[in-house]
Amino acid sequence: MILYHGSYVQVVKPDLSFSRKELDFGTGFYTTSIKEQAEKWSLKFKKRHEQSIVSMYEFDEKIIDKIRILKFDSYSEEWLDFVVLCRTGKNLEENYDLIIGGIANDDVFNTLQLFLDKLIPKQETLKRLQYEKPNIQYCFKTGSIICSHLHFTGSYQI
Repeated sequence: MILYHGSYVQVVKPDLSFSRKELDFGTGFYTTSIKEQAEKWSLKFKKRHEQSIVSMYEFDEKIIDKIRILKFDSYSEEWLDFVVLCRTGKNLEENYDLIIGGIANDDVFNTLQLFLDKLIPKQETLKRLQYEKPNIQYCFKTGSIICSHLHFTGSYQI
């Protein structure tokens, strides 16, 4: 499977020390199987007058049965609970090698705050956080999985 990562630099060897903690699935190296999605991620850097680069990787899906994986097949209450923990910095356990699931949309901070303040219910929060277009993210949580199973194949500038 080909995975993509959008950034302002080419990322040949992903380094988890550069990852931010309070993202959808916490600290990790984020990729997607959707090329257009990675391009959109990388274009956010261009808005800040930096370059926009998409790096590509080969990932062997056969190892999924052999690693610690958490997969969200839909925007569910379980997905929301997990994203809230990660986005608020409360998910301190690193029990997974890879987490796969949907992306919270760009209004995530405001929506999560409304939910945490108990101003909107869980179902309304889920509705607001979903993207209308198909999307997916693969969050690699451990350096060993990145080094052994995610292989850089090239990059291109947008």
